[in-house]
Amino acid sequence: MSFTLPRYFLRFHFNFTARTESTRAKNNHGYLFLAPKANTAKFTTASIPGDKPQKLSAEELLVVVGGGAAGVYGAIRAKTVASNLNVLVIEKGKILSKVKISGGGRCNVTNGHSADNLVLADHYPRGNKELRGSFFNVHGPTDTMSWFVDKGVDLKTEDDGRVFPVSNNSSSVIDCLLSEAKCRGVSLQTGKLVTSASASASGKFLLKIEKRTLKSVELVEADYLLIASGSSQQGHNLAVQLGHSIVDPVPSLFTFKIEDAQLVELSGVTFSKVIVKLKLENVQRNIPQLTQVGPMLVTHWGLSGPAILRLSAWGARYLYSSGYKGKLSVDFVPDLHVEDLKSMLSQQKNRFLKQKVLNSCPMELQLIKRFWKYILDREGLVRDTLWASVSNSSIVSIANLLKHCTFEVKGKGQFKDEFVTAGGVPLSEIHLNTMESRIQPNLYFAGEVLNVDGVTGGFNFQNAWSGGYIAGSTIGRLAAGNANLVGAL
Repeated sequence: MSFTLPRYFLRFHFNFTARTESTRAKNNHGYLFLAPKANTAKFTTASIPGDKPQKLSAEELLVVVGGGAAGVYGAIRAKTVASNLNVLVIEKGKILSKVKISGGGRCNVTNGHSADNLVLADHYPRGNKELRGSFFNVHGPTDTMSWFVDKGVDLKTEDDGRVFPVSNNSSSVIDCLLSEAKCRGVSLQTGKLVTSASASASGKFLLKIEKRTLKSVELVEADYLLIASGSSQQGHNLAVQLGHSIVDPVPSLFTFKIEDAQLVELSGVTFSKVIVKLKLENVQRNIPQLTQVGPMLVTHWGLSGPAILRLSAWGARYLYSSGYKGKLSVDFVPDLHVEDLKSMLSQQKNRFLKQKVLNSCPMELQLIKRFWKYILDREGLVRDTLWASVSNSSIVSIANLLKHCTFEVKGKGQFKDEFVTAGGVPLSEIHLNTMESRIQPNLYFAGEVLNVDGVTGGFNFQNAWSGGYIAGSTIGRLAAGNANLVGAL
C-alpha cells in the first residue's frame, strides 16, 4: 500500500560512497530539497513541472512514524481537525499489523468496564500515576467505542469488560481505519524506515527515510513529527536523536514456564478464579501488585491466563532482573478459608470411608478429576487409596496444597495476542495534555513508544487511541491556526 505525496520531497538515489551535503530550498512553506552537488548524487522528481522547486501554499506537513493503532488514529484525527494539513504515515512493515492479531484475531478494541479514570489508570503498571489526570478525560473508552460505532463498526462488551467488534474479526476495525484514512486524505507508505531525524533552527524536522528493499533515500522536511512506532528500536533511536532519553525496554505480558511433568498433563485446564502470588529473591518488600486475582490457564509449557498475564505486567522489571525465576503460589479455592476447607475434606472422609479418594472429590470444590488427581499425586496418595486410609495430616496437607500450591517459575513464554514491552520515552518528558515533547517543539509521541503499558483486556489499545487522538487534535489545531494566519496576511 503506498499513496505518495510527490510534491513534498525529492527522491535521492545515493551510491553510499560519496559524502553529500544537502541544502534546503529557501521556502518557508515548502518541503522540497535542492539537490546536493551534481557530481555526488542523482535525484529525480515526480509531478513537479519545471526545473526549479515550486513555492507551495500555506499547507504544512505532519509525518507520522508508525502505522499502528496510535499512528493511524492520530493521523486521522489531525487531518479531521485540519483538512489543509498534509499527513504522511511511514510504516516499515504492514499497516495495523498488531490490530490484526490482537484478541486472537478479533481485536480487543478497548475495555468497557473502566469508565472511572482512577480505576482505568490502575490497569497500567507503567503510567498508573500519570494517567490519573486528564488523559482519559479527553478521549476515553466510551469515546473510542462511539468513534468506531459512528463509523459503522458494531461493538460488543463481554462479561470481563473486553470490547470486540460484533463480527469477531479484526478486519472490521482495520477496514474502518483504512477507509477513514483514505476518506480524509491521509497518505500511507509501507516498507520504509525513518532512520534519522533532526530539527533545524526554524523548528522543522529533517527526516531521512530509507526503503527496506532498495538502496534509496528520501529526505523529507516536516513541520510536525508524531512518533508512534510502538516498542521498536526505530522510534527509540529517533527520540534519542531529538534529545530524549529512553527507559530500557523489557518484556511485559508473558506467560510463565513451569517445569512440572505432572502439570503438563493438565494442559488446557482452566480455573475461573484463582489468587496468584509471585515471590522473587531480589524483591524483599511487599508489593501488592505481585498478587493478582482472576482466571488461569494451564498450558503445555506452564501457566497463562489473565491472572498470570497481569502478574507478569506488574512484575515485568522485577522478573527481568531476577532472570525470570521465582516462586509462584496459587490459591485454587480463593473463596474458601483453609479451616473450612479442612472441615469439608474431613466430612467427605467420614461420609465415604470405603470409596477411593480419586473418585470422590467434594462436589463443593467443583474441581475436575484430572486436577484432583494432580493434587493427590503431589500429596503422594496413590489412585487406589480409600478415604478410610487418609490420615488427618494428609487432609491438612491437601487443604494447604489447594490454598498454597507452589510452582517454580523457570522462565517466560510469549503471549501471542499482544507483544507489549515496559519502557520507552519517559512520561516526564512529554506534556500528557497535548502529547508534545517538553524538549523539542512540534514533536509528539503516542502509544507504546512511551513508557506506558497496560495489562491484558484492551488497555494497551486504549492508550494508543487516547494518545493518538490527543496528539492529532493538538497538531490539527496548530496547523489550522497557522493556515488561518497565513490566509489573513
